[in-house]
Amino acid sequence: MLSEGDRVPDVKLTAMEGEPVSPADFRGNKLVLYFYPKDDTSGCTREAQDFSALAGEFEKAGTWILGVSRDDPASHTRFTGKYDLKVRLASDSDGSVCEAFGTWVEKSMYGRKYMGIERATFLVNRDGTIARIWRKVKVPGHAEQVLAAARELP
Repeated sequence: MLSEGDRVPDVKLTAMEGEPVSPADFRGNKLVLYFYPKDDTSGCTREAQDFSALAGEFEKAGTWILGVSRDDPASHTRFTGKYDLKVRLASDSDGSVCEAFGTWVEKSMYGRKYMGIERATFLVNRDGTIARIWRKVKVPGHAEQVLAAARELP
């Protein structure tokens, strides 16, 4: 399990355009890496909209935003277009990035257990170390909390 102060794992994701993207690509900048379960579901849509609404403020704070789910790039493209999202989304098609960040967890709904993505956010320093971690995120007010933390980092 990753902790604050740990170096971000050297992992590869697939951007919406089909190009590889990695947290290492953002080194020298602050990065919000947020994991969410599924495109175009109520909580995930709200979270993406909240981060999008604050995208300009994150930019002023020198902070990039990258949302990660196991949805494919085409799904991310539809999701982004449907809601005019202002954040970049990336695909973890094989689940290896979720495993590396400890966000692929056993969940339970109506007594049924299954594996899925835990909603979690990692705020990464300019040097590639993890400054803050939020696990089991509740969406309302979360983007604002992350922005406040990003503003506090040098």
